[in-house]
Amino acid sequence: MSEEATSNEATGEKAAGNESTDRHIDSLLVNPLLRYWLPPVVWMVLIFSLSAQPTLPHHPDTLLDTILKKAAHVIEYGILTFLLWRAFSRRRGTFSYSALVTAFVVSVLYAASDEYHQTFVPGRNGNLVDVGVDTVGALAALLVVGSLGKKR
Repeated sequence: MSEEATSNEATGEKAAGNESTDRHIDSLLVNPLLRYWLPPVVWMVLIFSLSAQPTLPHHPDTLLDTILKKAAHVIEYGILTFLLWRAFSRRRGTFSYSALVTAFVVSVLYAASDEYHQTFVPGRNGNLVDVGVDTVGALAALLVVGSLGKKR
């Protein structure tokens, strides 16, 4: 058998393997459970892992550092609320305020549990102010998504 024939066979096997992998990935993305629930779960794991860090990078200017960290809290919980709303409303054909309110409540509860989790991390502490800031982010998402839902 020539090298060229062997090379073509290997390439054909790889192509078939890639096609099979692509089909498998596509089927996972089509699965509603994964398509809708994987993003918020991954986001929650990211939040948890950041909270588990004993120290996070900080800016030398303490005021700017505080502003940046609080802005990050608002953004991360705004995104979480949106992702949860998307997951909770996946079966409904129309806009769902109940899914949005549920997403908001779950986000706030997760914020509280995250701050509690930080009380066990050396160098970190739980802070009710941060729960409030997280709630502002969740509320902002609720208002934005809710106002877009009214326009439908």
